[in-house]
Amino acid sequence: MSLPHATEQSTAVRPDADPPGLWRNRPFLLLWGGQTVSEIGSSVSTLALPLLAVTTLRASTFQVALLGMLGYLPFLLLSLPAGVLVDRLRKRPLMLWCDVARMLLLGSVPLVALLGRVPMGQLFAVALGVGALSVMFDVAYQSYLPTLLSTRQLVDGNGKLGTTQALAQFVGPSLAGALVGLLGAARAVAVDAGSYALSTVSLALIRVPETGAGDEPGKPRVGFREAMTEGLVFVVRDPILRCIVACTATANLFSGALSAVEVVFLVRTLHATPVVVGAVLGLAAVGGLAGGLLSGWLARRVGSARVIWVSMLAPTPLFLLIPLSRPGWGVLLYSLGWAAFSAAGTVYNTAQVSYRQSICPPELLGRMNASVRWIVWGTLPLGSLLGGALGSWIGLRPTLWVCVPGACAAGLWLLCSPLRTMRDVPEPRFG
Repeated sequence: MSLPHATEQSTAVRPDADPPGLWRNRPFLLLWGGQTVSEIGSSVSTLALPLLAVTTLRASTFQVALLGMLGYLPFLLLSLPAGVLVDRLRKRPLMLWCDVARMLLLGSVPLVALLGRVPMGQLFAVALGVGALSVMFDVAYQSYLPTLLSTRQLVDGNGKLGTTQALAQFVGPSLAGALVGLLGAARAVAVDAGSYALSTVSLALIRVPETGAGDEPGKPRVGFREAMTEGLVFVVRDPILRCIVACTATANLFSGALSAVEVVFLVRTLHATPVVVGAVLGLAAVGGLAGGLLSGWLARRVGSARVIWVSMLAPTPLFLLIPLSRPGWGVLLYSLGWAAFSAAGTVYNTAQVSYRQSICPPELLGRMNASVRWIVWGTLPLGSLLGGALGSWIGLRPTLWVCVPGACAAGLWLLCSPLRTMRDVPEPRFG
C-alpha cells in the first residue's frame, strides 16, 4: 500500500494524513486480486476433496470428518511458532513460497488421478500439508495488511477482503459442483492449484518496502519460546480480545462440527447431487457477500465496536433454518440458514480483525494474530472430530440440532466484555 502519494512506499501514515482510496492503490489491488482468485480456487477444492471422498472413495462419515480435521489441525499445532517466524521474516516472500508449495501439493491430486485411483491416504496428506502452509500464509497475510494500509483504511480493506471470501464461497461451490460433474472431483482440484499460481504472480508484483523485526536497531532478540509467549500475553491481558477469542473459538467449534458433516448430510440425507450441493452452498454464501459489502457501512452506522457483538447476536434465530432443511425444495432452508450465518460472520470478522490490527503494536502483529488463530482455529479440528463422532453416534440431523444452538450462543461472550458499553474502536495505542 502506498502513502498518500503516487510512489509505492510503506504506510507509516501520519494520524492526520488523508489516505487515498483503495481503488487507487496498486499494491493493495494486487494483493486483493490475487487473494480473490486464490479464495475461489480454495472454495473449489474445499468441496471437491470431500466429494471425491464421498462419491468415489466411498468414505465413511468419520473419514470425511477426519479429512476436514487434518486441514485444520496445523492451526492448533503450528500457529504460535508461525507467529514468531512471521514477525522475524519478510512476510511477502514467505507468503509467495507458501503459495508455490500449496500449488504443488494440490496439483498432485489430478496428476495421480490421471495415472489411476487417488488413495484416501493422499487426500489426508494433501489436506494436512495445505493446512500447514495455510497457517503460515494466513498469519503473514493478516500481519502484512497494516504494512499496506493506514489505520483508518483497515475496516475498508478488511471489508473488501471479507467480500472476496464471501464471493469465493458463492462462486466456488457452484463452480466445484459443475466441475465435479463435468470432469470428476480429482480433476476439479486442478483449479485450486492454478489459482495459487496466479496468487504467486500477484504477490511477486508488489514492490512495497517491508520492515521486519530484524531491522529494529538496539532491540535485543528474545528467545523463540519467550517470543511466542509475548503474543499470548498480549491477547490474554486485553479484556476485549479475551472475549472476542472466546466468541470466535466457540463459533468455530460448532461450525467446524457442522462443516464436517455438511457434504454427507446433503448427499445422504437430503439426496442432493454434486451440482445441487454446489448450488446450495453457493447460495448460502450470498449472505457473506452481502455482509462484506455492508460491513463498512454498518460499522459507521452502528459503531465499529458495537457492530462486533450486534452482528453475532441479532441474526441467530435464522440459523435454526439449517437443521429444518428437507429433501427437495426444502434444501433451500439450508442455504438460507447458512446465508444468515455467513453474513453475520463476515461483518463480525471484518470488525474484530480491524480492532485487533488497530490496537496491536506493529512488531507484535504476527504473534498476536498467531496467538488468536492458535485458539480460534485450534477449535476447528476439535469441531470436526465432534461432528464426525456425533454424526456416527446420534445421526446427522440430530448433530445439526446440537451444533446450531451452540454456534448461536457464541455471541454471549461479547456481552460480557467492555464492548457492550463502547460505540467505536479506540485510536491506536502506539505512535
